[in-house]
Amino acid sequence: MTIRVLITNDDGIAAPGLRWLARTAAERGLDVVVAAPSEEASGASAAMSAVERDGRVVVEEHPIEDLPGVRAYGVAGSPALITLIALHGAFGPAPSVVLSGVNRGANAGRAVLHSGTVGAAFTAAANGCHGLAVSLDVLSVHEASAASGGAAVAVPRRDRDERRYWATAARVALDLLPRLTAAPVHSVLNVNAPDLPYERLRGVRRGSLAGFGQVQMTVAEAGKGFVRTALEESGQDVEPGTDVAWLAEGYASVTAIRAVTEASDVDLSGLDDPE
Repeated sequence: MTIRVLITNDDGIAAPGLRWLARTAAERGLDVVVAAPSEEASGASAAMSAVERDGRVVVEEHPIEDLPGVRAYGVAGSPALITLIALHGAFGPAPSVVLSGVNRGANAGRAVLHSGTVGAAFTAAANGCHGLAVSLDVLSVHEASAASGGAAVAVPRRDRDERRYWATAARVALDLLPRLTAAPVHSVLNVNAPDLPYERLRGVRRGSLAGFGQVQMTVAEAGKGFVRTALEESGQDVEPGTDVAWLAEGYASVTAIRAVTEASDVDLSGLDDPE
């Protein structure tokens, strides 16, 4: 039975990483449908936002070059919303797997909370669908946007984007598909790959979440009627075995994460006792 896969992202329908991920999935024989934001939605986390026209979410067909058999849609909505409506049949049969990416910039450490790429995968998992987020480490702190709150968002540059190794990240993600589908459905795989040719990749390692992202947002200036934010390097030591550390050493990193879980170590005793 062919696996039905939704390819989405938060960089937008025209992003090169999305094309590479869709192409790689199709080459693996998967039943692929693509639906992604019409415009960039980085830093959206799992927000449910959309632009409506006469009470309808705006959707436009957006064919992908070299993938004539794959239906693709630009949606005026957030990645999480796109994922949710796809699971309810908005773009044909509901997918059993959601692959989100390839994001322009690593999503590592606890800053994944803010990532729209990861938010789409979390939404899939919360609704009974396997989800994987995949990102390519192309971040330079001097070429990034602070809109994500610390999740990596590299500013797009067409001349540089075409030279990135999107294929490496896409290949690593699809190689992990059997592990994804064998895992509990409420778990998400978060994958980060260095910007290297696949042949130079040192391997794939399980990485724990670093206590911080690759960068952090700060308030550069606050004045009357405005706040100006900026990104800076975290300045913290990189802990061995974390996703950030593996990337720095030339490995791809994969981390199994869960979005919404109950905290069993908080004392709420006595609240259920009858008065």
